[in-house]
Amino acid sequence: MKVLLINGSARRNGNTFLALSEIAKQLQCEGIDSEIVQIGAKPVRGCIACGKCKANGNNRCVFDDDICNRVSEKMADCDALIVGSPVYYGQPNGSVLSLVQRMFFSAGAYFNGKPAAAVAICRRGGATAAFQTLNMPFQMMNMPVIGSQYWNIAYGREEGQVTQDTEGMQTMRTLALNMAYILKATENKPKPQYEPWQPMHFIR
Repeated sequence: MKVLLINGSARRNGNTFLALSEIAKQLQCEGIDSEIVQIGAKPVRGCIACGKCKANGNNRCVFDDDICNRVSEKMADCDALIVGSPVYYGQPNGSVLSLVQRMFFSAGAYFNGKPAAAVAICRRGGATAAFQTLNMPFQMMNMPVIGSQYWNIAYGREEGQVTQDTEGMQTMRTLALNMAYILKATENKPKPQYEPWQPMHFIR
């Protein structure tokens, strides 16, 4: 089993990376592989709802000039997803939101039904709002949301400070334990058979 962790920070070795690394280490102790993908500082396109990915039916966004398709392809071989982000103005990094929205729309088959978790890293405030925002797409993809002993939040500003948040680091390890438990409990078990989607618009 393998978990894909997305570092939604432009800082390669910043606090978001350190929190995700703590999760990865605990997953390894539970016998579960993981990979941390760095979103980087290059631009990530937002979804323009062109629908070309649906028309092509190949689980790929038609725009192939950023990391979106490469990360989606990694998820095809993974069993769970964890998305981490720093908090900007009470919200996740805009680039990671663009990435998640495009991946889920263009390559939803790679994500649907797999356990997921969000992690928010914050200097002081806004972490709960960012955490809630990150979790919302999971629930639209039938992805069981994995929690911890507290919201999956840790605090720190300067690089490395998050490791001084002892409760935050414990929360990351507990998240990893819960993720491992769910993955092991559902291994080799079929997903639920869902009813056909019945979309409805309130304006007729």
